[in-house]
Amino acid sequence: MTDAKQEIPIHADFDRAPGLIEGSTTYELTPFECDVEWWIKSVAQGSLMGLDHGVKAESKIPDFLLREGPLRDNLIVEFAFRSITEWEATRICALATYASPNIEGMEFYATQTLDEARHANTFRNHLIELGVPKDELVETMERVAREDADKLIKPIREWALPLYIAGLESGSAYIDSVGAITILLEGVLAPTTELSELKWKGISPATANIERGACVDEIRHLSVGSWIVRDYVQKHPEDRARMVEALSEGRAVWASLPTAEIIFRRESQFQEGIVENAKEIGDYEIFPGRRLIDTTPEERVMMALKWSEEIQNSRLVYMGLEEAIIDMAQVSL
Repeated sequence: MTDAKQEIPIHADFDRAPGLIEGSTTYELTPFECDVEWWIKSVAQGSLMGLDHGVKAESKIPDFLLREGPLRDNLIVEFAFRSITEWEATRICALATYASPNIEGMEFYATQTLDEARHANTFRNHLIELGVPKDELVETMERVAREDADKLIKPIREWALPLYIAGLESGSAYIDSVGAITILLEGVLAPTTELSELKWKGISPATANIERGACVDEIRHLSVGSWIVRDYVQKHPEDRARMVEALSEGRAVWASLPTAEIIFRRESQFQEGIVENAKEIGDYEIFPGRRLIDTTPEERVMMALKWSEEIQNSRLVYMGLEEAIIDMAQVSL
């Protein structure tokens, strides 16, 4: 009998897929090959098989992470923030689904909409596993993460929604949505997911599983979204300048947000937590030759920002919209 696991493409395989940074700049994927039927077989009946809310049966949360303290508090804040931002991603992808001018785009963004909703669910459920009472879950999330989430989400939404609404009349709503999702949503938030997976891998296997699953999905989201924009630009060169201007404006809005400040504050709390639990974390290396316990908040923040820049710039070049590349020195600690 054929092993169904081997039928899953490497880029979608929980165990075999590369890291997000490598995968998102290596694979060229189209909506024609990543349709609903492909998603059912390769994701729902493939990479997700055997996972419970994104976690393998053998992966556990260590006892020391269940104790009150800065490390547990930090994980609650991080996953509450992630769940809220994934809610927003779900809504944005639903708008792209609605605006799609063809079946292929509609099906792909329908699957991405479900992916983002599923991510929000896994982050939310992990908070319950950490001991947050179920009947206090939403209130806890709002209390610890809503303010920071809104600082990043609201300005982008205020910029993007008028563009989308105008695009429904002009016919550009779909491609503008895809560009914004790929560059401003996935290209910005995905690298922090990669960093989180690496951080928690040496602390909590269950937590790292959830981040790993999200990273695998983001490879597909970034790759297909980039292909859609690239294909559009090649077929509609007359609209290229407008798209460059729109994405440049969106990136300028993002560059003005307190992203680094928010990540730094979270990494400072994480630092306090790993110092307190240094014995349990031991010599785990977040990068080859670099122990997690020896890294600093500044180092980890700059790594996430560097990855974000690499992904966004490489995707813009691939799309043929390299003029939208901005100086990321605007984003500082």
